Amino acid sequence: MGRTKLPAESPVGPAPIAPVAAGGAGGAVSAAAPVDFRTVIGVFKLRIGFLIMVTALAGLAIVPTGAVSGFQALVVALSVLLASAAAGAFNQYIEADSDRLMKRTRRRAFASGALPCNGAWLAGIVALLVFAVAAAAWIVNPVSAGFVLLGALTYAGVYTVGLKRRTPWNIVIGGLSGSFAVLAGAAAADPHIGPLAWLLAAVLFLWTPPHFWSLAIANEADYRAAGVPMLPVVVGSARAARIVHANTILLVAVSLLPLLAGAGWIYGLGALLGGAHFLRKTRALALEPSRQRAMAAFFASMVQLSVLLAAVVIDAAR
Repeated sequence: MGRTKLPAESPVGPAPIAPVAAGGAGGAVSAAAPVDFRTVIGVFKLRIGFLIMVTALAGLAIVPTGAVSGFQALVVALSVLLASAAAGAFNQYIEADSDRLMKRTRRRAFASGALPCNGAWLAGIVALLVFAVAAAAWIVNPVSAGFVLLGALTYAGVYTVGLKRRTPWNIVIGGLSGSFAVLAGAAAADPHIGPLAWLLAAVLFLWTPPHFWSLAIANEADYRAAGVPMLPVVVGSARAARIVHANTILLVAVSLLPLLAGAGWIYGLGALLGGAHFLRKTRALALEPSRQRAMAAFFASMVQLSVLLAAVVIDAAR
């Protein structure tokens, strides 16, 4: 796949940047920045990891006749969390140079120089992923472990290395990482995955693009400066906002399909309420593609997913 061309005023890619003192040009962080616990933990993107872990638990809960012990459920949840953490750390490790060019990311540990981009860190990241997958395979089952591995490799390899700098549709494929988390949870309960789990995985696949593109619209200047062909950089914020709204319409429609496959009324209520809120914010963004409305749509996507996943768990427990 060829590398997507950016507008003429955009750089083709990030240029190496020498570390400068904090408060200097560009406000970059010094390479001598102190290393503390929060700096190290930030490498693993645990907030995203916890959300992905919850999607795995929702995948487990949505299986109507699953047989899994509490300990196995805990193991698959932690395996998804650790695999996501490894993928997140790899993303920051690989993108240290381009992260320095973006105001939103230039204080990350590898970008700032607070942590070294050396072989020891890379080996530790790989070891963390291997441990997560091995634990799922040994204690849960190989099918669930396979989906844990696929989720991490999709984000770390396909999205970060393969697509992010080549196409504005990078996050569409990268969104499969969340879908694989759902399937990892479902496979923990029953390796023969049924239609409800596949439909929930499809919802996660469709959720990621409008979620991330909303954030990309809000931070278009950062991505342009770093030479990353995110959708609003390539097609402009106005058109990207319309695409976000259209994608959200499709997302909400697909989120109602589990009702045809056996999901209950609590799930349907959650899908409708969360979806309506997200649609209202993306419609406002399409009408006025400003940073403020883009961030409102971004946060609405988090609300929509949280309500939906909570509805899955409550519906399964009743």
